[in-house]
Amino acid sequence: QVQLVESGGGLVQPGGSRRLSCAASGIIFSVYDMSWYRQAPGKQRELVAAITSDGSTNYEDSVKGRFTISRDNAMNTMYLQMNSLKFEDTAVYYCNAHYDRSYYRRRVYDYWGQGTQVTVSS
Repeated sequence: QVQLVESGGGLVQPGGSRRLSCAASGIIFSVYDMSWYRQAPGKQRELVAAITSDGSTNYEDSVKGRFTISRDNAMNTMYLQMNSLKFEDTAVYYCNAHYDRSYYRRRVYDYWGQGTQVTVSS
């Protein structure tokens, strides 16, 4: 029943902008820490940006100042605004939802979307 669906990927020119969305269902979205990962061909998956349930954000160094992560709890949606895109940003971008229930009986919930392709090319 849990679903994370990414959208907004596509072809964009260097220096251009793109906004990714991650629509979540089947979870209490507001309690989850959310994040964007990406994986380029032949490379390891890396964390791009994260936003906690409290709204705190963190960014990978290479995207600082260019990308903005946000969330709309009322819409159960997370976003990644990508500006000043570079060739190196080309990757499949994945949505992640993470919840660590530390009280009572500890249980970790971790979900992934299927990814959306972002290609930066001239």
